[in-house]
Amino acid sequence: MQLFETERLVATPLSLQDVAALTEILSDPEVMKYSIRGVCDAEATRLFIDWCLKCYESHGLGPWALREKGSSELIGFCGVGPEIVREVEETNLGYRLARRYWGQGFATEAVRGVLRYAFDQKKCESVVVIIEPEHVASVRVTEKAGFGEYTVQEFHNRPVRLYRMTCEDWALHNQ
Repeated sequence: MQLFETERLVATPLSLQDVAALTEILSDPEVMKYSIRGVCDAEATRLFIDWCLKCYESHGLGPWALREKGSSELIGFCGVGPEIVREVEETNLGYRLARRYWGQGFATEAVRGVLRYAFDQKKCESVVVIIEPEHVASVRVTEKAGFGEYTVQEFHNRPVRLYRMTCEDWALHNQ
């Protein structure tokens, strides 16, 4: 089942059939450098996909598989899912891409596709992005996608930037 597509990507739900390909991506220390989970082996990846499947069922949202249009190859994931931030459930955007896809605009393309789906199809009220300030590439992607101001907060004992985009912000940014 295809959720949405962009110029070069197709987003589909993750499935347990994706464990091997996603493990290859999530076991790369560079890809996982800023992850609170750290590097994932096959079991950790399977648990992550199980969590995604539960999110799809309970919230109708979650991290989705990103596949390159031409090859259908899994290049990573991007999506929005529930995250508790300061005792409040937020809709948090997150992504991970295989390193060979970095620096080619795939992350920004995926984030914009997810935001369009979250706001236009799923009618989310707001979406947050939580980024460590040192993660310069993700800061750049987030700001290119239209997120502006942020607050500095503590998240899992780390100082982070919390960006927020509301449905109204999205509508104004995409007229």
